[in-house]
Amino acid sequence: MKKSLQVFAGVCALITLVALNGFAQSKKIVLGFSQIGAESEWRTANTDSIKAAAAAAGIELKFADAQQKQENQIKAIRSFIAQKVDVIAFSPVVETGWETVLQEAKRAKIPVILTDRAVAVKDDSLYVTFMGSDFVEEGKRAAVWLMGYLHTDKPVNIVELQGTVGSAPAIDRKRGFEEMLKPFPNYKIIRSQTGDFTRAKGKEVMEAFLKAEGKNINVLYAHNDDMAIGAIQAIEEFGLKPGKDIIIVSVDAVKGAFEAMIAGKLNCTVECSPLLGEQLMAAVKDLVAGKSLPKRIVTNEGVYPAEFAAQVFPSRKY
Repeated sequence: MKKSLQVFAGVCALITLVALNGFAQSKKIVLGFSQIGAESEWRTANTDSIKAAAAAAGIELKFADAQQKQENQIKAIRSFIAQKVDVIAFSPVVETGWETVLQEAKRAKIPVILTDRAVAVKDDSLYVTFMGSDFVEEGKRAAVWLMGYLHTDKPVNIVELQGTVGSAPAIDRKRGFEEMLKPFPNYKIIRSQTGDFTRAKGKEVMEAFLKAEGKNINVLYAHNDDMAIGAIQAIEEFGLKPGKDIIIVSVDAVKGAFEAMIAGKLNCTVECSPLLGEQLMAAVKDLVAGKSLPKRIVTNEGVYPAEFAAQVFPSRKY
């Protein structure tokens, strides 16, 4: 009788173990993601990629739109910590001011992934990996294309539409562009101002540039395509031909930029792919499985001059 009870107890324990194991395997991974906002075509495509990839991967996504405000992102991250999500990912609005909330996530033992934009923190153990583009390289590519396109020793006056003040892409795209121009003093940035990565602000700032400089402007360098597209409207309203009277190079390679190139109004766009969803979900699964990730995951991207726009446009996904 005693032996039978022991066998019965063992069978019950085995059934319980199998059931618990099955529950553990079926339990959904929960990812908390804080997005910057919806300020551009690029950002919308980035959001769509993340949502679609989470659904395809069977990951429960808790999504928060920060509307381009850092305080909203910090609130969202604290909410994710309180909800005890498995992983937190976010695209930071600006580089600085994250130490406190990231320390809170670390104390809660919730790993953090940075996507698209980096943060400036003294302790880089506060995040696991940064996944996205090399913004400095994008700025360099824009400058290299420009110098190769113009190929001149004559003075070249450039106006620059910067991204959001304090953001990683704005800082790095400016730095990379200036680094490449430095040995060539005939290329001079005569005006530089933020356009907040939006079409409306890009148009507004370009209007101010034109009012101040007029036909003295040879080149527009925009930190994203949306600002360039807004600026194109301002240039046309001023009575000049974008892409001819003012050479335009921008960053992102969204469909709107290809349409502008096909129309002869934009000369080149440097790619910055927003399609990070699948890569992010793979990284989330690896983290939950206990695997290690490299500290930096760089996406592969290209440069698209106007002469290739019509050929490439049909294959663009964003």
